[in-house]
Amino acid sequence: MLILQTSRDDLLKPLQAVTGIVERKHTLPILSNVLLESINGKIQILATDLEIQIHTHGSDNDKGDFRITTNAKKLQDILRALPDDAMVQLDWADNRLTLKAGKSRFNLQTLPAEDFPTMNVANTTNAAFTVSQEVFKNLISQVQYSMAVQDIRYYLNGLLMQVEGNQLRLVATDGHRLSYSASTIDVDLPKTEVILPRKTVLELNKLLTQPKENITVELLDNQVRFQCNDTVIVSKIIDGKFPDYNRVIPLDNDKIFVMNRMALLGALERSAILANEKFRGVRLQLSAGILRVVCSNNEQEEAQEELEIAYQGEELEVAFNIAFLMDVLRNTAGDDIQLAFGDATRSTLFTIPNQADFKYIVMPMRI
Repeated sequence: MLILQTSRDDLLKPLQAVTGIVERKHTLPILSNVLLESINGKIQILATDLEIQIHTHGSDNDKGDFRITTNAKKLQDILRALPDDAMVQLDWADNRLTLKAGKSRFNLQTLPAEDFPTMNVANTTNAAFTVSQEVFKNLISQVQYSMAVQDIRYYLNGLLMQVEGNQLRLVATDGHRLSYSASTIDVDLPKTEVILPRKTVLELNKLLTQPKENITVELLDNQVRFQCNDTVIVSKIIDGKFPDYNRVIPLDNDKIFVMNRMALLGALERSAILANEKFRGVRLQLSAGILRVVCSNNEQEEAQEELEIAYQGEELEVAFNIAFLMDVLRNTAGDDIQLAFGDATRSTLFTIPNQADFKYIVMPMRI
């Protein structure tokens, strides 16, 4: 039975929007599948891992209604391998899905659509706001690299999203560094906060592809819902208490200077070639007019770079994980970055000049 005839791109594009959350191997085999359905002449695609669910709309369909599930990655890989201008035909019979394109033919297994689990979405909206995709993507990119990865403190394996008044704030920390970004929103809301799982943040960042369009964010009971383009993401939130980020922002660091962001990044990237592979340490040596970047390793090799800076204060030497410094420089925009040092044992504050809505705090390390 012919159930769909469409172009390769009209099926592949919405499929790619949902398949990022699908696990290749799952204890529930059906969770490796994607739900394809045609409702009232419109293709709809849904994927879930029971923690996060993504639902999107595809092309029009004049072949009637249907509901099937098939392996998400295999279907995506087949469509990717077809020519860009290919026309695709889907036939369904005897629990098998047959995909035809030109002289190519692929038979895929299906599982019953009625067995496909979907998340129960909460009815109560605690807070909601709309912001441009460009602003939201920028906020995420400025903080997401500081999220922890598989930390035993599970609440660090995600990103704090906080609304208060007309402020939207995103914060991430792994216990060694912290990123903070903020923006104004067009509504006034009571203070509400949730911790978004790492996987949700990464998927969301991929979907923000239309800068001029808006994204609507709804904070529900134990869930958050995002709507942008033709796609809806519903995600569980991490249950836990996020650290008080205001307590770790140093307010009295007095060794302050502004320098070119790309010049510092270039010096760090070159020096990192000779950094110790295990500890990834870099020493920053601060003196009048000069910032020296020094990396060495167990083979007695050393890299040293000197950068001219507008600084006339005390001398200081402080060591950091070099990856933490490169992360902030790669993920912020603007020509300049401001560094504020305290002493060799205190955290350093990175900010963007004349921009109060971004902060990056990194702890020193021992070398």
